[in-house]
Amino acid sequence: MAEKAPRNRTIDTELNDGEKYLTRCLRQCGEPLSAAEATDRIIVGDTFETLPLLPEKCADLIIADPPYNLTKSYNGSRFAKRSAEKYEEYTRRWLALVKPLLKDGGTIYVCCDWESSLVIGRVLGEYFTVRNRITWQREKGRGAKSNWKNGMEDIWFATNGNGYTFDLEAVKIRRRVMAPYRADGAPKDWEQTDGGKFRDTCPSNFWDDITIPFWSMPENTAHPTQKPEKLFAKLILASSKAGDVVLDPFCGSGTSAVTAKKLGRHYIGIELEERYCLWAEQRLELADTDKSIQGYSDGIFWERNTFPHQK
Repeated sequence: MAEKAPRNRTIDTELNDGEKYLTRCLRQCGEPLSAAEATDRIIVGDTFETLPLLPEKCADLIIADPPYNLTKSYNGSRFAKRSAEKYEEYTRRWLALVKPLLKDGGTIYVCCDWESSLVIGRVLGEYFTVRNRITWQREKGRGAKSNWKNGMEDIWFATNGNGYTFDLEAVKIRRRVMAPYRADGAPKDWEQTDGGKFRDTCPSNFWDDITIPFWSMPENTAHPTQKPEKLFAKLILASSKAGDVVLDPFCGSGTSAVTAKKLGRHYIGIELEERYCLWAEQRLELADTDKSIQGYSDGIFWERNTFPHQK
């Protein structure tokens, strides 16, 4: 393997070099798991075989990032693009398995691209109450010769009935005020600081402040479809409380688990590929001493390119 550049912090540990991390994982062995056994664990196993082993109502929040309907390799496994009907069947299978695991009033978020979104949004409504669709800007991506470059992804927001958690104050965005308005000489809905004029605003369902992990960021791994910690931090802070359990049935390199841990939540992660489980455990260890999340500081989500001006 080629030597990394000095600033390259990508986690890509091989299985033979990361055995100590893999031994921390729980292996699916076909036996039912108690909440205590499954909580704060990365479970190595097929999600369709593992989900039925978890106790009912064990999760307060589910964040699911299933394979999009694309042909793609994930380390040793491969997901093949299928017809819309077959992908709908696949989606219905895993949603039926997670439904009993979500507490009454719990929330589920499902990640997808524009094409799989057409299926997921419809099927999700068969099991849960759909509340909204978030679209976030993904600045990475390949151009296409005969189509528009795909620079957006969706996240469907749904709940298991009413009475769900939504902490608006936890996810407001601090923006720089470009045209400050005053009433009776005092700032109206903004604050003057040493770094400038700022306003905390309600977030919309379009997010353009997300940075995809890249090679010099400590959260970056070699996983081909890794989600940013900041992206999941918004979901976790809005839709769970400290001490709640976050379940991820397609855990990948562990972004949901790591972010949950950093924010004082518990986690259950399920992932088939051993190497990704290893990376998740490696990141969870790093989270013991580094709880920082890029773009989120002192309990505030900062507008892109704004926070440095506070220094």
